[in-house]
Amino acid sequence: MKALLNRLHAKLGDFWWYSLMLFCACRAADCLNVFVGLWLVPKYVPPSELGAVMPLTQFANFLVIPIGVFASTFRNELNALAVERKFGQMKTLMRGVFIATAVILFLAIVLSRLLLPAYLERIRIAEGSLGFVIIIASFIGAVNPIFTTPLQALKKLKANAVISLIGAPIRLLAMLVTMPLRALTGYFVGQAAPPTFGTLAAVFALRKELSVPAEPYWNRGKIKRFAKFIAIFGLSSLAGGLATLIENTVLRQRLPELDSAAYYMITRFSDIAGFLGNTLAFTIFPFTANLAAQGKDTRPLILKSSAAVLISNFALAIFFLVFGETILLHLPHGKEYAAYSWAIPWMITIPTMTWIVSLYTGAELSAFRFGYMKWTIPLSLAYPALMLLVSGYGYFTGFMPSSWVEFLRHHNICSLGTMLCWMTGYGLIRTAFCLFFLSRTPQKFSHSSNGFAHEVPIVQG
Repeated sequence: MKALLNRLHAKLGDFWWYSLMLFCACRAADCLNVFVGLWLVPKYVPPSELGAVMPLTQFANFLVIPIGVFASTFRNELNALAVERKFGQMKTLMRGVFIATAVILFLAIVLSRLLLPAYLERIRIAEGSLGFVIIIASFIGAVNPIFTTPLQALKKLKANAVISLIGAPIRLLAMLVTMPLRALTGYFVGQAAPPTFGTLAAVFALRKELSVPAEPYWNRGKIKRFAKFIAIFGLSSLAGGLATLIENTVLRQRLPELDSAAYYMITRFSDIAGFLGNTLAFTIFPFTANLAAQGKDTRPLILKSSAAVLISNFALAIFFLVFGETILLHLPHGKEYAAYSWAIPWMITIPTMTWIVSLYTGAELSAFRFGYMKWTIPLSLAYPALMLLVSGYGYFTGFMPSSWVEFLRHHNICSLGTMLCWMTGYGLIRTAFCLFFLSRTPQKFSHSSNGFAHEVPIVQG
C-alpha cells in the first residue's frame, strides 16, 4: 500500500497530492458540519431568527478585521521563517503578534458594547449575552491562522488533517450542549470551539520548534516595512469586510424573514462549492510563492486549480438542480424552504467565482505583488455603496428628484431573486477583472520593494 501511495504521489506531484490529502481529511470533518448547518441549526433557530445568523457573523468579523490584517501581514514572514528554520525569530514574532491581538480584542469588545445593541435591534434580535460571545468567537477564528501558518509552511499536513477531523466533532458537541439553552448564543459558542482547539493543537504540534530560546527579530526597518503592509492589507480587508457586512445586513433588513432564512439554508448547500476551492487556496500559497521566487509563471497552476473548481462545482449544481427540493423537504421547516430550491444551483455559481478570484489574488499575495488591490478595493467599495443607494431610497426623499427616487423604489432589493442578481453581477465583474489580468504578461517576484520576502523552497512531507 505504501508503495502504491508513493507512486500516486509521484504521479500527481506535490501540489495535487497535498491538496488531495487535505481535501479528504477536511471533507470527512464536513460531514458533521453539514449536519450542523442543515439540521441542528434550523432545528433550534426558528425561521424568524435564522436569517440573522450570517449578518451577526459578518458584524463580528468586521470588528476584528485588525486581527485578520495582522495575520495576513505576517503570514508570508511566518511562512519564510518556518521554512528557513529560524524558530527563535518565529517565536518572537508570534509572541509579538499575539500581544497585539490581545489589545485589539479589548478594543473590539469596547466598540461592540457601543455599536452592537443598535445593530441587533435593526436586525430584530434580542441581545442577552450574544454580543460578547460572537466577538470572542470571531477573535479566536482570526487569531487561529497565526498559529496554523507555520504548520502549513513546514508541511505538517498530518497535524492540519487531525485538526480538521477533530475540530468538527468538538463543534458539534459544543452546539449540542449550548443551543438548547440559547440557540444563537450556542451557535457562536460552537463556532469558537474548532479554532480554539486548532490553536491549542497547533501550539502542541509546534512545541519542538517553539521550545528554542527567543531570538531578536524586531528592528526599526522591519517595523517600518510591516506598518506599510498593515496599511495596505487593512484598507483591502476593511473594503471587503464592509461589502460583506452590508450585503448580509441588506439581506436581513430588506427581505422578508422567510427569504432571509431561506438564504441561510441555500448557502449551506452552496458552501459545499467552497470545499475544493478552500483546499486548493490553502495548498497553493507556498507553491506559487516558490514559483514566483524562481522567476516562473504562476498562471498555469492558478488556471488548473480554477478549472478543477469549475468542473466540480458544475457537477454539484446539476446534482442540486435535480435533488435540491427533495433534500430540503426532509429538513426542519423543510416545507417552508423547499420553494427556494431553485436558488441552490444559482447560489453555487457565486462562491465559484469568488474562489477563482481568491486563487489568483492568493497567488499574487504569495509573490508580494499587490497590483490586484487597485481593482479589488474600488469594486469592494462601489458594490455596497450602490446597494445602500438602492435599498435605502427612502432616505433620499426630498434630496433627489422624485423620478430618481421612484426609479430606485422600482429597482429595490425586495426578494431573494433580486439579491442574487446583485451578487451575481458583482461576482461576474470581479471575475472579468481577474481573467483580464491573468491574460497579461506576469510580473516578476517583488522582492526588492519589501525587504523581507524570501524564496520559499518546497519541502517534502
